[in-house]
Amino acid sequence: MAGAIARSDDVRRQNRRLVLTAVRRRGALSRTDLTGMTGLSASTVSAIVAALVSEGVLLENRDSDGSTVRRGRPQVSLMPNPDIAKVGVVNLSLNSITVALVDYAGGTIAEQIADLPTWPATGRDLLAEISAMLRQQVQSGAGSGGKLMHISMSVQGVTDAAGEKMLWAPIIRERNIGFGPALTRAFGVPVALANDCTMLAEALRWTDPDHYSGDFAAILLSYGIGMGLYLKGKPFSGSHSSAAEFGHMAHIPYGALCRCGRRGCIEAYAGDYAIWRNAMGMPDTAPPAFSIDAKVFTELAEQARETAGIEREAFHTAGRAIGFGLNNLFSLIDPVPIALVGPGARVFDLIEPEIRNAISGSAGWDGAQELAIRCYPEEHPLILQGCAMTSLLHLDADVFSGGEARGFSQTSAA
Repeated sequence: MAGAIARSDDVRRQNRRLVLTAVRRRGALSRTDLTGMTGLSASTVSAIVAALVSEGVLLENRDSDGSTVRRGRPQVSLMPNPDIAKVGVVNLSLNSITVALVDYAGGTIAEQIADLPTWPATGRDLLAEISAMLRQQVQSGAGSGGKLMHISMSVQGVTDAAGEKMLWAPIIRERNIGFGPALTRAFGVPVALANDCTMLAEALRWTDPDHYSGDFAAILLSYGIGMGLYLKGKPFSGSHSSAAEFGHMAHIPYGALCRCGRRGCIEAYAGDYAIWRNAMGMPDTAPPAFSIDAKVFTELAEQARETAGIEREAFHTAGRAIGFGLNNLFSLIDPVPIALVGPGARVFDLIEPEIRNAISGSAGWDGAQELAIRCYPEEHPLILQGCAMTSLLHLDADVFSGGEARGFSQTSAA
């Protein structure tokens, strides 16, 4: 008997999750729409929606403004209730911390960027700044009245598989920083920590499911080179770490010095510091520059477009490194759609030919010229969106699917 009850509860949670996921993906859906999208019966959808509306998780909106002529009862659309909960979003990148507060409907309540030199900072310094920024937003009372219920944080570095610690990052000396547990203690909510490229991929999966579903890769071309990889609709990660460290795959054994301290990585040829190092005619053993000014990188690209020379060859070298890396990846998992994200996407015209030429060597595959590669020059909005979706999906699946919304206080939590 107990087993039957447990199974019934599981089915109920699964059905509620299906409805919430459909509403989140499409928004403003009617009960009829939900029946078609979820495959559930009309009576099941009606019962689930009635409960979610009663609990305040979903809101009803009756289309009675006269804009569309309909026979019979006005169409009733459903949407997430922005006022039932808040989630916190944090992105730690080179010399910068971004903190945002997002309501349950996905609307941004507040967003703040703080410039902070990350290399000399300690984990304690970074946690203090992040906590102060987020606490100020939560206590400001702006926007949603719902309480803070989850935090997602992305870092420009390697995280552990549990989503709690930053194991290593090129932007800070200290290692093994427990951002997740520390923020949970500070705010009393679950925290998910992830590599920033994983969040890029999550954002693309939700904003453009026609192109990014099943298998695909999002590659960040910036201060470093990273990858968010989805296989069979699931984010790929290692048993111990976030893995998918595309930038630190070997390109040339014992080759150019990488920022990670090893030699011959893809990043040591394709990172912005590597392109600059080669364009300046410096030896590949020269220590990587900590950062390259965006204006300097833009001027370098303009020079490469104008005349053939060492600058253009530096970009071609980067393209070859990326292409051969993809060649190796495709030998393992077969070709997948690629998204290039960040400043490197702005110089795609300079690196594309060498990328495709290198991929053409993939065994048994000659479709390099047709491979889908799309470019997204601005990485930060996508990273924040990926973090927000991670938190909101947690609420959909692990909180509101079980009916725990009843009795939630509509007041802000510190």
